[in-house]
Amino acid sequence: MSDDMDARWAQALAEARAAPAMQTLEAALAVDEAAGARIFPPAADRFRAFALTPLDQVRVVILGQDPYHGEGQAHGLSFSVRPGVAVPRSLANIYAEMETDLGVPRARHGDLEHWARQGVLLLNAVLSVPKGQANGHRGRGWEAFTDAAIRAVDAQPQPVVFILWGAYAQAKAALVHPPHLVIASPHPSPLSARKGFLGSRPFSRANAFLVEHGRTPIDWALPDLTESETI
Repeated sequence: MSDDMDARWAQALAEARAAPAMQTLEAALAVDEAAGARIFPPAADRFRAFALTPLDQVRVVILGQDPYHGEGQAHGLSFSVRPGVAVPRSLANIYAEMETDLGVPRARHGDLEHWARQGVLLLNAVLSVPKGQANGHRGRGWEAFTDAAIRAVDAQPQPVVFILWGAYAQAKAALVHPPHLVIASPHPSPLSARKGFLGSRPFSRANAFLVEHGRTPIDWALPDLTESETI
């Protein structure tokens, strides 16, 4: 797997990365891929969230469950897809809520790297998935590693907003303590978005908290990508 995560993350997660369960998982994934299994995102992108969002710069955490399991979608950032890939329905609902909450026009692409580079840690609880098998790698060792990442953010002195959508993400609230803020609501998937996600205003609430605590708010508006970036 790629080791291009930020140095501060590498230090904070060294013990979790060296744990026997993680060593076994990484070896098993390498064997599966060598045998021709399609696993998403590619190994080089599995720690991309930790490369784009340094630990000491995290302002918001958006926690997902596991990567998209369709060809060419996942690229290491929760809820995000590669440029040129159709916007998934959950992300479309996120855009709809952002438009209602902030008046931000809906982006024509699904690449959330603009958020990640501002300090939004786009983290999945499970960092890999077999092609076409949602939750296919749940329970294989990723959860202890990503729980360690949540604890590392929780240990930071600067207040951070944790946005937890759906029951799976909300179960991680026990890992978060003051002065950090938890914003919880139903998941933005088409099955639950109208049960409390739409109208929850997570973006304005997150920014209000950041400003209140002397931190720079997030520019949630996603810039248009150039033609070369969308191909």
